[in-house]
Amino acid sequence: MNRINKLFENRKKKILSVYFTAGYPELNNTLEIIRELDKSGVDMIEIGMPFSDPVADGPVIQRSSEKALKNGMSLNLLFEQLPALREITDIPIVLMGYINPVFRFGVEKFLRKCSETGIDGIIIPDLPVEEYIESYESLFKSYNILNVFLVSPQTPEERILYLDRNSKGFLYIVSTAATTGGTKKFDRSQINYFRKMDDLNLKTPRLIGFGISDKTTYEQACEYSDGVIIGSAFIKSLDEKGSLPEKIHRFVRTIR
Repeated sequence: MNRINKLFENRKKKILSVYFTAGYPELNNTLEIIRELDKSGVDMIEIGMPFSDPVADGPVIQRSSEKALKNGMSLNLLFEQLPALREITDIPIVLMGYINPVFRFGVEKFLRKCSETGIDGIIIPDLPVEEYIESYESLFKSYNILNVFLVSPQTPEERILYLDRNSKGFLYIVSTAATTGGTKKFDRSQINYFRKMDDLNLKTPRLIGFGISDKTTYEQACEYSDGVIIGSAFIKSLDEKGSLPEKIHRFVRTIR
């Protein structure tokens, strides 16, 4: 069984997934960040594949992506860093990024490398679902890699149900039409949107992302989903004072 499916089968609520950009703050921090996140008790980790034009990301993640690229991060290097991944953690690991670097790398080669290094899932916001189903679903299945779909406040109900029917992992519920970044709390329209998702009785587990920045927003989002994804707030914490392990453990303690 894929580790993502196992996670949702064994832990029903308050899942915490943390995102960071590969190659940030330093080029070779990838495995150390994963090791410390695992020790801190997070349930899943998303590794961002830096890209020169991350249109869905807010300024914090954009800056981390720019710095990672300047540091020399690439898909080739990321996969060179990951062979020891499963020696340090057994929690689900997801890669998140944009389709152009994957196309340049080669889709099947990319999936094979994911399988070899122990990656469990992929989130590619700009890969159309229909194109995925028609051209790549069988490849993903052959390498046991789950493709995660995104739902936003603008997604029609019929489309949400379609994504739910075709999902094998979890749905990434984007909390806002804006780019990534923290907020103090969710407004009424966002809460109504979360409730609407609840009312649809979807079969697929849901994680809410975008705007989760502290314990308050974590707890609030968990009321309407299986858990959350935190990115920008965590990346900000990596710029604070202290050693890398200190910063990571301190951040996770502030969330739960």
